[in-house]
Amino acid sequence: MADHFAGDPRTNHERMLAGDLYVADDPEIAAAQQRAISLAARFLAAYAEDVDAAQTIAAELFGEFHPTAHVRPPVHVDYGTWVSIGAGTFVNYGLVALDVARITIGADCAIGPNVQLLTPTHPLDPDLRRAKLEAAKPIVIGDNVWIGGGAIVLPGITIGDHAVIGAGAVVTRDVPARSVAVGNPARVVRTV
Repeated sequence: MADHFAGDPRTNHERMLAGDLYVADDPEIAAAQQRAISLAARFLAAYAEDVDAAQTIAAELFGEFHPTAHVRPPVHVDYGTWVSIGAGTFVNYGLVALDVARITIGADCAIGPNVQLLTPTHPLDPDLRRAKLEAAKPIVIGDNVWIGGGAIVLPGITIGDHAVIGAGAVVTRDVPARSVAVGNPARVVRTV
């Protein structure tokens, strides 16, 4: 088996944080993922008892969480610590935010149910995939963006301020500010 990291003294966790290829077998990675799983479960349980008090657990789960933001569980994250949610943003049920790289959600956004924000990438080379190598690219969502239910945002995408992403859209390329993008792959159909 090839040593893909010959001469690179970094841990897989350090490679991941740098956005480079890595293998997810690092103890730091496993511990961070377990933390996220535990917090997401606590958040779900707490929400059933006290909707507002549960938001303090969301603030612990996410790396940056504005006090005026509101998230409904369940949420599924890799780490949570690389997700930023801005002021006045509302996230509906079932968010999947695979935050191997940073995910930034701006202020006053409306994120529909079952939206997927996916930062992980995998090599096209089948031998590298077999070796379990992966990487990630950040996602940036501007202010006052509405993402309809079931939409999927792929790695490395930026969605500009005031944009609208239609329900079920698969966003494969950047969406300019004040644009409405729909379909699979999502295409800009008008400006607002």
